[in-house]
Amino acid sequence: MKLLLTSGGIRNPSIHRALVDLLGKPIAESSALCIPTAGYGQPQGGPASAWRFVSGNQPNCPMTGLGWKSLGVLELTALPSIDEDRWVPQLRAADVLLVNGGDAAYLCHWMRRSGLADLLPTLGSLWVGLSAGSMVMTPSIGEDFVSWHSPEGGDRTLGLVDFSIFPHLDHEMLPDNCMAEAEKWAAKMPQPSYLIDDETAIRVADGTTEVISEGHWKLVTP
Repeated sequence: MKLLLTSGGIRNPSIHRALVDLLGKPIAESSALCIPTAGYGQPQGGPASAWRFVSGNQPNCPMTGLGWKSLGVLELTALPSIDEDRWVPQLRAADVLLVNGGDAAYLCHWMRRSGLADLLPTLGSLWVGLSAGSMVMTPSIGEDFVSWHSPEGGDRTLGLVDFSIFPHLDHEMLPDNCMAEAEKWAAKMPQPSYLIDDETAIRVADGTTEVISEGHWKLVTP
């Protein structure tokens, strides 16, 4: 599975080009499923923020409003209550999964509970994450980023990549996301960590990891 792990969505031409390259065809010819689930796991989330993501009314975090050929919603909390033949074929047919931000621990829990986590290795879809939608692919997120506590506890996530991500670096509305605090967080992580701003994304494909950026970022190794 190919990954485009963003902090703030498809924010600039460089990230947009990476998206199209990973898709292998124009956005207008690509089918997408969006996953809003992570937004419900953080205190600021809820129906309004989920609607903004699904509808594309997030001008600062472009994801679903890019002009996809088709767009559907895959709400992970609903999947355990319905038969797999009602959603797995559509999942397999999608060119891209667009995954909302929020709480990565909550998203990880429902990816496992729904069965999506087990299906990921068999999918040919591109995974495009926004903030927590990117962090969920890492081995762990650090306790600072856990606002919803899973029954299993801890900060472990899926571990499909071998690095962690600190998103929204130096964001004007998030004073605690300054470089100094990000470096303190990274110093406690057991694996390499990318500290990335909203103009930066990480592309993972064919065994290669590449930073795509029109902003600033830093790689911190243990």
